[in-house]
Amino acid sequence: MKIKTEKTSLLFKLSASRELSLFIVLSLICLLIQWWNSSFLTAKTIGDMLKNYSTTITLALGMMSVLLIGGIDISVSSTLAFSGMCASLMMRDAVYSSTLVMFIVSIVIGTCCGMIVGLVITKGDVIPIIATLGLSNIYRGATYIASDSAWVSAYQFQAGFKKFAQTGTLTFGLMNNLVFIALLCYVIFFVVMKWTRFGRRIYAVGSNPEAAAISGLRINRIKFTVYTMAGAFAGLVGAMYTALYASAQNDMGIGMELDVIAACVLGGVSLDGGQGTVLGVLLGALTMAVISKALPLIGISQFWQTAIKGAIILVAIIINVLAQRAMKQNALKAREI
Repeated sequence: MKIKTEKTSLLFKLSASRELSLFIVLSLICLLIQWWNSSFLTAKTIGDMLKNYSTTITLALGMMSVLLIGGIDISVSSTLAFSGMCASLMMRDAVYSSTLVMFIVSIVIGTCCGMIVGLVITKGDVIPIIATLGLSNIYRGATYIASDSAWVSAYQFQAGFKKFAQTGTLTFGLMNNLVFIALLCYVIFFVVMKWTRFGRRIYAVGSNPEAAAISGLRINRIKFTVYTMAGAFAGLVGAMYTALYASAQNDMGIGMELDVIAACVLGGVSLDGGQGTVLGVLLGALTMAVISKALPLIGISQFWQTAIKGAIILVAIIINVLAQRAMKQNALKAREI
């Protein structure tokens, strides 16, 4: 038996090195923007960009885990708002003053929201898009109810919390605190997805749920854990978002679910599940951050920015579909005798 590898298509080769291809594209985009605006590739601009988009970059990890099992969670932005608002209200009312406690409370609330999503999907047998759409509205409404439609302004936060997003105390000044949190999350998630049994099970459930069930994997338990994890990421980002803008608003995070889905798809995560890497998601999120930062620099209006982001999502999905089709065709050819 001779496996035919000589006729591997160019598209298949590119899809096999998706991260390298995306890195090249990202580099070309940065060079093009620098040519257009010489102030782009400076330490201050890059530092500000990473700080401002650290929330989207971090939230993309939660969305990645959900997409890997073949699901979707469009409630993450509402979970972000609800957890961040509730934690902020407690700090405003002097329930606590510690920045660490603020983050822990927000993560716990987000985790509880994610657990509810997981229960509705696994125990209620509701398809993810419907379950998360409904809960998204519930969590957003709960945010308005909890705050009585009011904001938590900067002067109502503790001084240490307001400084947290602008300093680098966690790394003794080497990098911004929010950027460090995002980087740490990616390192931990990379280890979990690549070298742990739990990570392999997530890929197995997304690749072939029937085969995973026959192999003895508890599919619903894994799905519940993944949605809970996505909620925890949303809770973490809720605290990061609040610290970044030194305020808690009822409409914070609106539309962020589209940005993180775009980052994941752009990074090579399949909407059918079972395919995608942490490095790819990081590059996809960085690409979205660069584009979002660059569009105002080159004079693109806010209305066109939204349209361009939508076009990016569409193109990324088309590329993913074509790449997966090429991979399947070449896998079939490889089995030919």
